[in-house]
Amino acid sequence: MTAYLNALGLVCALGRDPAEVARRLFAGDRCGMLAADGWVPEKRVVVGAVAGELVVLPGESRNNRLLHAAALQIETPLREAIARFGAQRVGVVLGTSTSGIEEASQGIAEYLHAGQFPAEYDYAQQELAAPAAYLARWLGLSGPAYVISTACTSGARALLSARRLLDLGLCDAVICGGVDSLCKLTLNGFTALEAMSGGHCNPFSVNRDGINIGEGAALFLMTRQANAEGRPIALLGAGASSDAHHISAPEPAGKGALASMQKALDSAGLRPAQIDYLNLHGTATRHNDAMESLAVNTLFGPGLACSSSKSMTGHTLGAAGALEAAFCWLSLTHDQLPPHLWDGQADPDLATLNLIGPGQRLPVGGPRHLMSNSFAFGGNNVSLILGDTP
Repeated sequence: MTAYLNALGLVCALGRDPAEVARRLFAGDRCGMLAADGWVPEKRVVVGAVAGELVVLPGESRNNRLLHAAALQIETPLREAIARFGAQRVGVVLGTSTSGIEEASQGIAEYLHAGQFPAEYDYAQQELAAPAAYLARWLGLSGPAYVISTACTSGARALLSARRLLDLGLCDAVICGGVDSLCKLTLNGFTALEAMSGGHCNPFSVNRDGINIGEGAALFLMTRQANAEGRPIALLGAGASSDAHHISAPEPAGKGALASMQKALDSAGLRPAQIDYLNLHGTATRHNDAMESLAVNTLFGPGLACSSSKSMTGHTLGAAGALEAAFCWLSLTHDQLPPHLWDGQADPDLATLNLIGPGQRLPVGGPRHLMSNSFAFGGNNVSLILGDTP
């Protein structure tokens, strides 16, 4: 069954709505990636923060405020779907890894200093289910509402899980995506793993030295029916695998990545030659880029148009899979592709990829098929295929 992605709400370091994000994404603009103090002791780090003020939601975490900002953009189609199908037939499936842990950390710090929690401290903020619970409460939903937290594949798995709810007949519409906010816990954790870049991340370069972290939210309305207006965009296929090679390092030969990509192709009934573009996981770490380039080259050869968008947004962790699916959605809408921003210094030890520059466009006509990869700690992998239909 086809799962149509009929609306998109989006906020990240590139902008505060899909139009602004698209303009900067296709121009290769990384103006939102700025060096900042205060996240890691005695060190400035480049982060992809969402600029500007967010709506004040008393008692809610920044994570939920980012989610709210994305949801507001598509509130009309969301409420129309609820009116059409009923509150019990609309589900919520989100991915996150941070939830409200930054606010929880601040509360614990205050407790250790003063012997009591701040008046506004709410333990429920840090619960992983908090984003889905908030959205369901705000919209008055009584259908399935849950969060998937599988590190950096969370947002992609949320889309896969949402499609299953439609396939099983449990929902008629699902609000799905991912959200994550900057927090000291994750930034210091990746620093301890020596996985953070000393500047702007440099995916697939011989000079790559680690990731940048970002924040953002991407929300889709998924249904069995396409919008009456515009060219329909659908989640055509999805594949997941787990190589279970290491707690934080990917399987070096890319077996798990290769399996998830092949499963996505099988799910969509497509051949490798029918994929027009691949949004790489592309974290700019030594091991990920080596594994991914090998897996992609093995399946697609060296000619497939590829890019990593993380140099423009940072790695948004639990939101990344949904965010980068959103970039594929924007590519299909605007017939353009995100450029790969790096220093152009190829690593001779990596398998060859066709890393595209600014100005590359999708072929006119269709159908067009775009893949997005997400890989995570523990060796869990997800690949999604989005496409437009005549």
